[in-house]
Amino acid sequence: MFDQFSDAVAQASTWAYVVLVLFAFFDAILPIVPSETAVITAGVLASGGDLILALVIGCAAVGAFLGDNAVYFLGRRFGDRARRRFLTGRRGAAAYGWAERQLAARGGELIVVARFIPGGRTAVALSAGATGFAWPRFIRFDIVAAVVWALYAALLGYFGGKAFEHSPWKGLLLAFSIAVTVTVATELIRSYRRRRRSGARKADE
Repeated sequence: MFDQFSDAVAQASTWAYVVLVLFAFFDAILPIVPSETAVITAGVLASGGDLILALVIGCAAVGAFLGDNAVYFLGRRFGDRARRRFLTGRRGAAAYGWAERQLAARGGELIVVARFIPGGRTAVALSAGATGFAWPRFIRFDIVAAVVWALYAALLGYFGGKAFEHSPWKGLLLAFSIAVTVTVATELIRSYRRRRRSGARKADE
């Protein structure tokens, strides 16, 4: 099945790059869009010569950057209405509140870090726009975030594919496993630090 998919991509490689840009763009607006999965898969295909790695990275970074800025301007223009639309429910509200607090405390650093937190990208870009975080400063940090994320996902797939050159689907599974591990580890660290801060505040009281 993977070989058939690879052949299809090779025959329509131009469209594959377009799809990468679109996935990375819309993932900022709809976090359920599997942009990281698409970039990792493209990286695996690049390891076999079906796609060009530099273009995979470039397309993913451009799409991510444009998507983040679209969400930033939605936050700037519509504020709370945009938050209610894109970050619904208790979890969405919590993510937005977290992003708002962290932006005030850590500034641009969070724009890079949030790229690797599920839902963090949307929450941070939206809150940055809504709270008036300076757009030129947002752009500077977001360029770094987009490029780092694109490199991470594409190279994960690329080296996974190289490790299993004759069975690229195994490389895909390896790359996905590493990506999931990084995501889970990030969430565990965040949860641990949040509990520590909460414990410290209670102790001070």
